[in-house]
Amino acid sequence: MNKNTNRLYALLAATAAGIAALIAGCSSTPSAPPGSAPGESPFASGQPRTPESTVSGATSPRAYRRDAANHLYGQNTQRIFKGKMPPLLYAIGVLQVEVDGKGQVTALNWMRAPTHAPEVVAEIERTVRLAAPFPVPVRMGRVTYTDTWLWHSSGRFQLDTLTEGQL
Repeated sequence: MNKNTNRLYALLAATAAGIAALIAGCSSTPSAPPGSAPGESPFASGQPRTPESTVSGATSPRAYRRDAANHLYGQNTQRIFKGKMPPLLYAIGVLQVEVDGKGQVTALNWMRAPTHAPEVVAEIERTVRLAAPFPVPVRMGRVTYTDTWLWHSSGRFQLDTLTEGQL
């Protein structure tokens, strides 16, 4: 075989392996990280998102932050790290979220992005956008709140507002 034929076979093998991995990822559930309950996925819960939003009676961004954190936890129950987080986390990010008078996310602004983990930045942004609509900030009209994301290497997270602490 010549050099071009070998490259073609290598390219075809890599493509086939990639397709097989993609298909396997679609047909099976990722294994749960150590310490989690069997059958729990560290990723999206797969539960349908409800289009209705709740109402927040918060009068300050700090008070609204708790409502938003509870909302995010409710939308991502299978992705929340249970218990105290380990001392070394994969990523920590501080994100500012702007929510309009209908509970829709209008802007995301990283105050401190985990630049060493761009996949975490993208996943947090995706998670926040998919969680909309957020509780409607009826007493403020719109709100910009800030929370810290504590990200474990398993893909599970806690928000500083509702954290169970660290070991």
